[in-house]
Amino acid sequence: MGSSTGRSRQIDGVGGASSTTSKVAIVERSSRPGVDVEYTFVQVAPDQPRIDMTGNCGNIASGVGPFALDEGLVSVPERKKEIDIKIYNTNTGQHIIETVQVATDGSFREDGEYAIPGVGGTASPIKVAFLRPCGSMTGHMFPSGKHQEMLTVQSRGFGTLSVRVSLVDAANPFVFVDAASLPREASSAITDAADPAFLALIEDIRQHGAVRFGLAENVQAASQVRGTPKIAILSPASGNVDGVDIEVKAFSMGKPHPSLQLTGAVCLGAATIIHGTIAWDLAHVKVGKEIPKHGMSLGDHQIAGAVPVGIRHSAGVIHAETVLGIDRKGAIDVDRVAVYRTARRLFEGRVFYRP
Repeated sequence: MGSSTGRSRQIDGVGGASSTTSKVAIVERSSRPGVDVEYTFVQVAPDQPRIDMTGNCGNIASGVGPFALDEGLVSVPERKKEIDIKIYNTNTGQHIIETVQVATDGSFREDGEYAIPGVGGTASPIKVAFLRPCGSMTGHMFPSGKHQEMLTVQSRGFGTLSVRVSLVDAANPFVFVDAASLPREASSAITDAADPAFLALIEDIRQHGAVRFGLAENVQAASQVRGTPKIAILSPASGNVDGVDIEVKAFSMGKPHPSLQLTGAVCLGAATIIHGTIAWDLAHVKVGKEIPKHGMSLGDHQIAGAVPVGIRHSAGVIHAETVLGIDRKGAIDVDRVAVYRTARRLFEGRVFYRP
């Protein structure tokens, strides 16, 4: 990828000089029952010779189905125009079903009219459904046992402070931070998220969140694993735009994310319809005993079909279709979260490795 020199531009490789364009998926036919293909995700740091294999990447996952189809790793019944590909992610043990379009020759059909924010042009839609996404790394949707809490952070630039967070593990573990709980000086920097002092604070919060998640013994250990948990700042939807429930500012490997990780949309989509999370609080306003917009009728929840959650990020809006269910203990669980992506093959060939 070009990170061996420690220079962030990745000139001596095929990386794109950012964490979002420095990723690898290793794909193979699967021998697991009920699984067509499996893949291992590798996050390559663009600015240092290090890799992180602790989590998953939803945007990379979007390309696994089309790749498997084009490489002949899955078979397509004759005259089939659409196929469900069952995928397993080895990093997290996550099962995914991708619904992709099939061309007349049995390959992936790229052309279509679907557009996603942050990507130019249109293509055929790829439905990416994460099945039972909760507990991807920790075994629990809320590993701290709380839907939200105040997290005490020893920060480098702001001293000791407490921020309101929801620690949610669905598709990937995320530290969701209530923007209103950040120091005033930091809140004003959200729009200029590249500010070094602000980024340092976000990383401090992420590291303390990692410890609370149980993913690291201390903040020093957390600083060595930058890929997980991930972190994002939440705000109520501004304006009166139909279909937008919540706003998010995401970060990746210590830098602002240009849009939102697909696993972030999955995780936030799930969190938004679970009572008591920060996302629930920001996205819903109860009037008397009115049932919230997103919910189910078990306790504070209302069993229903797929609930679309509109998430505004830096590049536009993404919708996560979330289906809640009931686990074996009779508690609310997330059955699946589906999002739509596009993909196309850019090039193929051999990349030469220099030891």
